[in-house]
Amino acid sequence: MSPSYSHTARPSAPTMGAAVLMAATVVLHVVGGGPEVHDPLLAATVDPKLNAFVSVLWHAVTVVLVALAAGLAVLACRCDTALEAVLSGLQLGFAALFIGYGLMRLGNLTDMPQWVIFLSIPVLTRVGQMRRRGRAATAGTA
Repeated sequence: MSPSYSHTARPSAPTMGAAVLMAATVVLHVVGGGPEVHDPLLAATVDPKLNAFVSVLWHAVTVVLVALAAGLAVLACRCDTALEAVLSGLQLGFAALFIGYGLMRLGNLTDMPQWVIFLSIPVLTRVGQMRRRGRAATAGTA
């Protein structure tokens, strides 16, 4: 099944809301996470090569978060189950990491609550895509 494109239909509000939440997550990652996580990691690591890897990994997460926000904005304007699966799969993977390491290493889920946003956004996306499919079916374009 090919994705349905619609330049005239209005974007899915729930999916666009998911894109906005992901964009806010990018801002939180850059503004709050830098001083709270990235900077202390750099200060704790004296090896220049390891410092370089820390920075590459930190900024790679930023790139992925930006790509997720952009992908969700695109998805808000079309039905594309493959794109939705990839975007949601990445977020669910992040959620699993925060839950797993939170429980295994910290013994709780409150020290790293990022899992909440990474579970919420795919749910919001799914709601938006179901509504978009319903509108498309009603209009005879599904």
